[in-house]
Amino acid sequence: MTCNSTAEIVRRRSLVLACAGLLAVASVLLYTPDADPAALRSRYLTAPGDVRTVDGVSLHVRDTGPRDAPVLVLLHGLGASLHTWEPWARALQANFRVVRFDFPGHGLSGAVPDGDYRDARTHRLLQALLDSLRVSRATLVGNSMGGRIAWSFTAGHPDRVTRLVLISPDGFASPGFEYDKPAEVPAALGLMQWVLPRAMLKANLAPAYANPSRLTDSVVTRYHDLMRAPGNRQALLARMRQTMLTDPLPRLRTIAAPTLLLWGAQDQMIPVANADDYRAAMPHAQLVILPTLGHLPFEEAPADALAPLLAFLRATDSGAAPTAQLDTIAR
Repeated sequence: MTCNSTAEIVRRRSLVLACAGLLAVASVLLYTPDADPAALRSRYLTAPGDVRTVDGVSLHVRDTGPRDAPVLVLLHGLGASLHTWEPWARALQANFRVVRFDFPGHGLSGAVPDGDYRDARTHRLLQALLDSLRVSRATLVGNSMGGRIAWSFTAGHPDRVTRLVLISPDGFASPGFEYDKPAEVPAALGLMQWVLPRAMLKANLAPAYANPSRLTDSVVTRYHDLMRAPGNRQALLARMRQTMLTDPLPRLRTIAAPTLLLWGAQDQMIPVANADDYRAAMPHAQLVILPTLGHLPFEEAPADALAPLLAFLRATDSGAAPTAQLDTIAR
């Protein structure tokens, strides 16, 4: 070994040690502890009775509106909570019974005791929740991951679902992903268990909005607070690692419930082009495109996004099915 090669080895080792030291310092400086559970409940829990045990799992549930009205169940996306639906829930609960809940490991719902976050387990939990609320049939409204849970539950339990509303739903494999294989979660993402600065979270939330200026400080604070609920970050990673997509076409083709596809044209998370996959499998579905909105239209511009939902509910209540294969551009 020459002196030069020895010096290079020493230099590289020194560089590695320096980088490791910088990472260690950064981790200490950016360390993000869990939030205090009592403080979270004080801020985000409306009533103690909203936390209930369903099928052995602690769930944060809000059930508002007339008991004898048609039931809407709102299912949020990955990393969100039932609070994401607040503007819609306030507008809908005068005429509908509105049920929303935090998926396990989200919001104020606890982690599941057995660590099972697979879709099949979530389906059983949703069914158990409907049973506990004595809801025989409901309209399911789901966004992103919640959309995948909504349509896959409908395919397996068609007798429990009257209508289906899918807001930029998940389900088809993106380029680089494969069906029937667990999702690969980058190792760097695992760092969020310990490091989750508010600014970093805001930067990750911003692309979900077509107009990031509509992402208010209060919304960022809510996401940040609830993601730091004890166990939530670990549960989120476990859910991601346990997610295994299967070809959705056979199940989607069995769905006969009236279906609305609602998509923001500026969606950077699940592009509106993905709607073609759903319409190919569900020719009866109506697609409404929101030209100026992104992945979370019910948060970004609640009133604008609500209008096509109400039109769909009115049309299906009167027995008139939405026009098949109709592209509607919401104004």
